[in-house]
Amino acid sequence: MKAGPALLFFVLLAVPVQAAQSGHDLYVAGKYDEALRLGAASNNAADLVFAARAGLAEAGMKPCAACVAQALGFAQRAVAADPDMADAHTILAIAIGQQARRDGLVLARLHNAPARARHELDVALRLEPQNPLALAALGGWNIEVVRAGGVKLAHWLYGASLQAGLGDFAQAFRREPGNVALRYQYALSLSGFDPVTYHSEILGALETAVKSAPQTAYEKIAQARSAELLDLLKRGDKAAYAVQVRKYQGYP
Repeated sequence: MKAGPALLFFVLLAVPVQAAQSGHDLYVAGKYDEALRLGAASNNAADLVFAARAGLAEAGMKPCAACVAQALGFAQRAVAADPDMADAHTILAIAIGQQARRDGLVLARLHNAPARARHELDVALRLEPQNPLALAALGGWNIEVVRAGGVKLAHWLYGASLQAGLGDFAQAFRREPGNVALRYQYALSLSGFDPVTYHSEILGALETAVKSAPQTAYEKIAQARSAELLDLLKRGDKAAYAVQVRKYQGYP
């Protein structure tokens, strides 16, 4: 007996349909190529943000200038798609910073990268004052600008200060105390700035990153790198530690 149209309709309803994964799901699972493809085909701000994050994650795992440029493009599209999304502005600021590191200090200044990144972070925090990713990114921005330009010039040109950076990170940790990526980034920022003066803070951040529970594929990588850096730090291998810090910060 052949099934009629009505029966076929109800049979189709009964067959489970696998829902398409969002950019968030793909990013969390570490399916970065798929997240990038979704972003390329989407005008959804959230998918574009996670495509940008996927590009930055890939750039963090291997030397990939094209990945950073791609992430920057996705972040710009995310801001255009939803100017009121704090994460879009935050990821754009991070992508600008990563591009500046690859361009070098002269080109970064020429392209006004520090001011552009700060503008995006200011917008993000105006939209979401307690956004932990934006707070940590602003902390990293302050520390990096002071490292690159010195205390006086950083304050005069951009209003950046070390104390502001430390305070920004502290706020981010209060919001997400067990976030592996935030502790890892804090350790990298201070290690690039002054690993001797801030030895205990770096040590504490790496230890927290190692013992916390990673929530994404990227955080698993950050945790493994934190364990590696912690081992080098405890063994006192300053040369190897400095090389790995620079590499993980995204310098070519």
